[in-house]
Amino acid sequence: MKKKVKIKVSNLHEIGLLIALISVLLIFGFSTENFFTQRNFMSILRSASYVGLVAFPMTFVLITREIDISVGPAVAWSGVFFVILVKWFEFNYTFAAFIVLAWGLFLGYFIGIARTKLMIPTFITTLALWSALRGYSLFITEGRPLAISNKPFRYFFGGDVLGLPTVTWIMLMVFFIFWFLSKYTVLGTNIYAVGGNPKAARSIGLNVDKIKIITLMITSMFSALVGILFVARVSSGNSTVGEGMEFDVIAAVVVGGTALGGAVGTMTGTLLGVLFIAMISNGLIHWGIDPDLNKVVKGIIIFLAVVINSNVTFKKNSGNKEE
Repeated sequence: MKKKVKIKVSNLHEIGLLIALISVLLIFGFSTENFFTQRNFMSILRSASYVGLVAFPMTFVLITREIDISVGPAVAWSGVFFVILVKWFEFNYTFAAFIVLAWGLFLGYFIGIARTKLMIPTFITTLALWSALRGYSLFITEGRPLAISNKPFRYFFGGDVLGLPTVTWIMLMVFFIFWFLSKYTVLGTNIYAVGGNPKAARSIGLNVDKIKIITLMITSMFSALVGILFVARVSSGNSTVGEGMEFDVIAAVVVGGTALGGAVGTMTGTLLGVLFIAMISNGLIHWGIDPDLNKVVKGIIIFLAVVINSNVTFKKNSGNKEE
């Protein structure tokens, strides 16, 4: 009976978000001249894809009651690091990418160890990294882009394939992988168990610390991947790339129905949340809204999403107790 209630609540949230997404699409489409164009839709898909690649693993992080706010600077530093390896140390692109992804895994491992062994909240550790990574990226590049020139790399990973941006194809593939992990694997089941009740999870033999570390490592690795993909798009490593991306990622995950209190969230909801945030940002630009006010709107959206999710979770838990 409990399982049916849980499925019904998540489905209702996704249906409501889909209706909201369509409504926003129609509002912006009929109130602006260039919204319903192929070029604009490609722009929305491209920006949504970069956010989505980090939002899917971030969903697992939030489900386990943790958070990573360093993803924006991590994206910037990963791109800068990739270009440094290629341009300054003359590594080939494949090997440089491998090193950057490995760095991402190590960064996530560091955050996880600080949380599970040193008992430092992930918010504090990632806040420190947010400052350190952005600052070091600016320092080592002196605030200037580090340009590289490789047309095949740029045209494939930064271009389009079969009418869609390459990064969108990658995002869709990653979505299906995480969707499958969340629904049909032991790891997915364990992640929800840890988020639901860590003490109970430990009592049945789950390695709670290990599961949390894994989710943080995956998120950092995908932040590194997005950094590399940004390099392919703009042909340079830029220390200012990914500014505010952490807010877009968290907003998309929360709007998608993932509860900050853990245990609640779906990959389908996150995908809809990613598209919703990307469409709102794009539509406000078409309306001529100041970019700073765009951030205000996102802040309001995050707040409302948390309030709605908290009320839904409370009602669901109350209903479960009555049963």
